[in-house]
Amino acid sequence: MSLQPIGVWETGTAFPAFEQSDLTAAIENIRQPIHLVQEGPNGRIGVAFAGKVIREEHINGKPTYALMATLPALYPEWLGDRSFNEVHGVRFPYVSGAMANGIATTRLVIAMAKGGMMGFFGAAGLPPKRVAAAVAELKSELGDRYTWGCNLIHSPNEPAIEAAVADLYIREGVRRVSAAAYMALTRSIVRYAATGLSQGADGSINRKNFVFAKISRPEVAARFMAPAPKEMLDGLVADGLLTQAEATLALRVPVAEDYTVEADSGGHTDNQSLTALFPIILRLRDESVATYGYNRPIRIGAAGGIGTPSAVAAAFNLGAAYVLTGSVNQGAIESGLDPQGKVLLAKAGLADVIMAPAADMFELGVKVQVLKRGTMFGVRALKLYELYRANDSLETMSTDDKAALDKILGRPTAEVWAGCESFFTERDPKELARAHADPKHKMALVFRWYLGLSSKWAIAGDPARRMDYQIWCGPAMGAFNDWVRGSFLEAPESREAVQIARNMLEGAAVIARAQQLRTYGLAVPSTAFTYAPRPLA
Repeated sequence: MSLQPIGVWETGTAFPAFEQSDLTAAIENIRQPIHLVQEGPNGRIGVAFAGKVIREEHINGKPTYALMATLPALYPEWLGDRSFNEVHGVRFPYVSGAMANGIATTRLVIAMAKGGMMGFFGAAGLPPKRVAAAVAELKSELGDRYTWGCNLIHSPNEPAIEAAVADLYIREGVRRVSAAAYMALTRSIVRYAATGLSQGADGSINRKNFVFAKISRPEVAARFMAPAPKEMLDGLVADGLLTQAEATLALRVPVAEDYTVEADSGGHTDNQSLTALFPIILRLRDESVATYGYNRPIRIGAAGGIGTPSAVAAAFNLGAAYVLTGSVNQGAIESGLDPQGKVLLAKAGLADVIMAPAADMFELGVKVQVLKRGTMFGVRALKLYELYRANDSLETMSTDDKAALDKILGRPTAEVWAGCESFFTERDPKELARAHADPKHKMALVFRWYLGLSSKWAIAGDPARRMDYQIWCGPAMGAFNDWVRGSFLEAPESREAVQIARNMLEGAAVIARAQQLRTYGLAVPSTAFTYAPRPLA
């Protein structure tokens, strides 16, 4: 069915674009309203800017064209949910993720915040003192003028650390946390979310602290979308960690109002497809709002596999309120990864990733997605889990298994265990007591020594451990490298996080515009869907 004219467009200083060679450049002009015009009856459809929309043709010496449609300007700022920008005080619906062990540095968070976006500091895996120093720096540099946050990771093996970090955030006024790796609600995350809840004169509930729940499973999302359990709230009140007023109000709001749906990402991931998972979470959101009668918006963001403007456009087209990127920021100059690790990331292809055992949940068989090309970590980590499954203790291992273990560890097992004893004496003596009582747990701690330090070697740039670098990475990295090939973003030393983000958003807006025009019958060139990176002010 062809479009019917809705009026007449009169030329101004420029004529419409009809030729394929001109359309791509015209489509990229996203910050002006665009008119779809037709060249004569049943003629070609093209695009035009400025000029004048008139009711009917009249003779004044200027060419006129049948007007088929007029589309408003399309800014990158408008791609997501406007409430996200308004509630969190950002210009763009774009977030840089909290890459653990400080890979998402304070420098990265500061750059993103000053660029009109949001960044989360990668606090996971760091001692509370280091996190406190980062918070102090962020408060000093950004304060309340910009939007920023920190990671709060679920630590089933170290609940005291999780509680200490949550307490730090509440005490120091960190207003946003990225809640990661949660399979169930804990007292720490509930306490953080409920602290500062208040009621306005009109009866509305105001939040002081905002939780961004990173989820990849509906059952986990459902727990965050429900009000906090009353028994948990009562316990926090009894312990003096919440007021009764805060606990009462917490029964009327969800634990989190922002959800990062994590698809096939680097690090912890369920390797889900975003197009399969995202609609399920959207429906769950709608059901939760209906069930609990919420009158505040719940926003769903998208992450995982987002390394190109096309992926960003696809996420927003699915209904994402915002997008969150991880792997591509790890290769940015502001990240805490060693420069050699960034070079490895810049060479990664789409299939250069592997699933390997996670240090923090090793015994549970949980895996993380890491870079495969240029490092042996993935293969060696899988061998460690194989040894763990096959043996009951270090002492009962076969000669061949002991030899394989020593090769992976790079030093005698006894020396590694001595290091574990020293570490856990200070960090968590209960782990040592358990290891002395359970030889298999002792073996797990030795294996976790390698898994835990391998990511730190990649940050520190230990040349003796280069083949053991654990670099979290998803397929988005390969897609990003393919996109930036031949551009100013190809060289690792040129990859500024804000330039990456601005180009991804700019390209997504162009692609969204091209798709709009295609639905109106314009013969959109294929090049309009392959936005090329360029320096953006």
